[in-house]
Amino acid sequence: MKTVGYGIQIENTGNPDVMLWRPIELGKPAPGYVQIRHHAIGVNFIDIYFRTGLYKQPLPGSLGMEGAGIVEAVGADVHNIKPGDRVAYAGSPNGAYAEVRHISAHLLLKLPQGIAFEQAAAMMLKGLTVQYLFNHSYSLQSGQTIVLHAAAGGVGLLACQWAKAIGVTVIGTVSNAEKAKLAQANGCTHTVISGQDNLLEVVKDVTQGQGVAVVYDSIGKNTFETSLNCLSPLGLLVSFGNASGPIPPVDLGILASKGSLKLTRPTLMTFTERRPWLENMAEDLFTRVINKQIHIHIHQRYPLKDAAKAHTDLENRRTTGSSILIP
Repeated sequence: MKTVGYGIQIENTGNPDVMLWRPIELGKPAPGYVQIRHHAIGVNFIDIYFRTGLYKQPLPGSLGMEGAGIVEAVGADVHNIKPGDRVAYAGSPNGAYAEVRHISAHLLLKLPQGIAFEQAAAMMLKGLTVQYLFNHSYSLQSGQTIVLHAAAGGVGLLACQWAKAIGVTVIGTVSNAEKAKLAQANGCTHTVISGQDNLLEVVKDVTQGQGVAVVYDSIGKNTFETSLNCLSPLGLLVSFGNASGPIPPVDLGILASKGSLKLTRPTLMTFTERRPWLENMAEDLFTRVINKQIHIHIHQRYPLKDAAKAHTDLENRRTTGSSILIP
């Protein structure tokens, strides 16, 4: 028996108009796989990287790494998931931009009753990202001060709330005054408007000239040098995105000259590859959401067939918080 739905596919990389609304036909899930019908789908900057070709994947292909819905069928050797379960996921391969899909049971997490589908689709990739950034890339401690770029974005708003909950001061960059107010309302202690304020001067003022121990940078090319300059000696730059483009090749001598700095380029997929790691990270995230330490801000909703509009808005910095697609 075959299941038919619709979804977004791409045959070539490029602008948002390469995203095509196409029928999808699925058979029985393969061993170890599950068929899920999405109720909501997350939109993330990594989707744009795949669409433009900055990140490579086989073509024709699909997009999307985050979703939530109901299990419709399971393949052989699936023991922890059954039809009717409420589930969510974040991870590769792409394929979330679809009404229905097959996905490895390894990636799926059962949703607690206190978390709705839309919440889950808006928080899984972003929330798990914050979890590894704050606990594994660098172990943040109460009383520390950090620099966080794009503080009013999807990851940014979750990170600001998470940081406040653990007693960390955030110096966050934003693109305008409206986003500054939003970041502040979510726990960002000091906001810096890019192109208007001097981030380095703010960091020196807040830290009495010491710099910060860690900078979280999802912007990439345009912020790399400034991020390094914000660090104290032995500080760490966590580069986890390329919104302004990829960082050019780096002369490692720069790290030495600026105070024996450290640089890391982590990915969520590394931290969720092992099932026990994924489960522990998700438990931390779910608990903070249920206990209302973190609120999921969904500021944009689009019909799934209008995913190109969601990409255009995200690329042009017209969004705040999380964006989701509704099948």
